[in-house]
Amino acid sequence: MCDEAVDGTQVDVLLDESSDGVDMSGMVTVLDSRHVYQGAIFGVDDLRIALPMRDGGQTVIRRQVMRHAPCVVMLVHDCANDLYLIEREYRIGCGAFAYGLPAGLIDDGEDVDAAALRELREETGVEPIDENSCDIDHVGQFYSSEGMTDELANIMVMHLRHWQAVERHFDADEHVESAWIPWKQLPQRQPSAAASTNRAADSISLALTPSRFQLSHLAFSS
Repeated sequence: MCDEAVDGTQVDVLLDESSDGVDMSGMVTVLDSRHVYQGAIFGVDDLRIALPMRDGGQTVIRRQVMRHAPCVVMLVHDCANDLYLIEREYRIGCGAFAYGLPAGLIDDGEDVDAAALRELREETGVEPIDENSCDIDHVGQFYSSEGMTDELANIMVMHLRHWQAVERHFDADEHVESAWIPWKQLPQRQPSAAASTNRAADSISLALTPSRFQLSHLAFSS
């Protein structure tokens, strides 16, 4: 196959060639859903789902999904000193003290930018002097693992021109360290992002102003 650009329709045609009979252009029907677990941070639903078949029939599958609030994940840049904020805390997923980026859950009805600034202040004690001393570049929204959770991560780069240190506020069982480090040391720490998305922001290449640096091959994960 040539290297010419392939549009979305052509991609679908190519994928259809490997179909086992499921019509992936059709409508999916949720037959039933049971809420089987509720924890402090997430819940789990058990679902039976009917997928449409090309012959007009259906095939039924069973899936479990972790219901999780959306979150923010921030690459925070101190413009004056050209440093970046990194965190470290115990992460149950890897069973270790892991490096990460400032991140956290978005409260019900909370604006994405407001959530980012709140989490930054609560976890690291970093707060912009005023609204004019901070610029936020939104990289995108990504599901952390669409095969198992509906958690949607809002990835952003935050440029701080002037900031002040304020008191941190942790949850009762939350223990987070934070420090400013040079960009060249950031990939060496293998950040796992202190909240979500394990591959969505990997290999992002983004030209940002005013610093015009390239953000690439930085993976975020739980």
